[in-house]
Amino acid sequence: MQATSDKDFLEFLVKSIVDHPDDVVIDRRVDEMGVLLSLKVHAQDMGQIVGRQGSTAKAIRSLLRIVGIKNNARVNLKIEEPEGAARRPERNSQ
Repeated sequence: MQATSDKDFLEFLVKSIVDHPDDVVIDRRVDEMGVLLSLKVHAQDMGQIVGRQGSTAKAIRSLLRIVGIKNNARVNLKIEEPEGAARRPERNSQ
């Protein structure tokens, strides 16, 4: 079970944050670059996962890096855009 502890950790973390935990899907792939976790969530939960200016996503990635170090693996997270998710246009803060 230790091989997928990163996936289990991510699943627990994300399901604790989102409003639609049953829609959380995580795909785990291992290659020469390390472990890639692809995360899919309900379209309405994207804001909760990304956070303001990406702060929540950065925090999740940092925690996954720590889990990876513990298991001697490089862990990367890809957050996949759900179908029908409306992206807000970027604002220039000038």
